[in-house]
Amino acid sequence: MEEKRVPITLYAEMTPNPLTMKFVANKYLLINDQTVQFESGAEAKGYSPLAEALFNFPFVDGVFISGNFVTITRTDNVDWDFIVMELRDFIREWLADGKEVLIMMPSTQPKSNGEEEQDKAPRKVFEPSEFDEPIMHLLNEYVRPAVENDGGAIDYVGYEDGIVTVELKGSCAGCPSSTATLKGGIEQLLKSNLKEVKEVVALSQ
Repeated sequence: MEEKRVPITLYAEMTPNPLTMKFVANKYLLINDQTVQFESGAEAKGYSPLAEALFNFPFVDGVFISGNFVTITRTDNVDWDFIVMELRDFIREWLADGKEVLIMMPSTQPKSNGEEEQDKAPRKVFEPSEFDEPIMHLLNEYVRPAVENDGGAIDYVGYEDGIVTVELKGSCAGCPSSTATLKGGIEQLLKSNLKEVKEVVALSQ
């Protein structure tokens, strides 16, 4: 019996980061403000069949999925002109066939295997603060829509001693303009609304 295909439209959109491209679908891929980011096929294995398949392309260096879009980071040895159509067609066919985008959310806890511990220091755990809620409200209200529009995401990590730590994902991670956005936009927004905020920093990758 033939599987019923779903009509999917997908378009590619440039982002402020020259190494990333945003592929926007006419359907939601993830719901409830979920976001996932993978930096290798091994990372995606067991979590996102779509991301794992995309890493089979030699020029795919990162996959970020949120809402109704996929942001792909390319290697710097090939231009978008040569690969954007191929990627767009691949993602559209995948969605039209009804294949799985995400089967399980990756754990946010640091991995416990030895190799991972050597590569990355354990992620700092912040104590809950009275400023968590107002900071998250400001980020969700004023920052998140613009960041998602650029093919990325911003997650609030924590507050300590006047310093707000956020995590930038998708096109915003490693983007040449992300530092300016962080300092000129997000930091100014939070400082002007919450006098306790002195600085905004991005979580080190």
